[in-house]
Amino acid sequence: MFIQTESTPNPSTLKFLPGKVVLESGTAEFRDETEARAASPLAARLFGIPGVTGVFLGYDFITVTKDGADWQHMKPAILGNIMEHFMSGQPVLASGAFGGNGDDEGEFFEAGDETIVATIKELLDTRVRPAVAQDGGDITFKGFRDGVVYLNMKGACSGCPSSTATLKHGVQNLLRHFVPEVQEVEAVA
Repeated sequence: MFIQTESTPNPSTLKFLPGKVVLESGTAEFRDETEARAASPLAARLFGIPGVTGVFLGYDFITVTKDGADWQHMKPAILGNIMEHFMSGQPVLASGAFGGNGDDEGEFFEAGDETIVATIKELLDTRVRPAVAQDGGDITFKGFRDGVVYLNMKGACSGCPSSTATLKHGVQNLLRHFVPEVQEVEAVA
């Protein structure tokens, strides 16, 4: 098994491409070991490596976020753990664990804004999310109120130094161009 690695705009996050499907649909993000142990044998295995602070699973990639540790020391352990996991035949997600990205959970918008929200989601799904996935992350819709679109940044995008520029200059400009009702874009946790 050959696993490729790619840098991301976030220096604390690396993208690992195992050459096979990681999640059939959706995404999954784990920010601590307890959460990972309950839902993903793969993520739990990665959290066993000192310095790992986040694991994000996409269709065909895994992004790992670290604290101040050096990639040079962590990368071999991460590669080994990913390889061991796929060779073991264990599932990526535990049975009964969430299988999607929970996109619709906790969304908020006014009753009359359904058409605007549908357009925003379509633009995110077709133009923004594929580009962000290439950098090892994801951006999902959380809400729309008073002209402000609220988005959740995941994976490499979470905590990335260039995430503000991505939101303000990329996503905000795109949404304002196609949806005049959009005035601003904000990140939420």
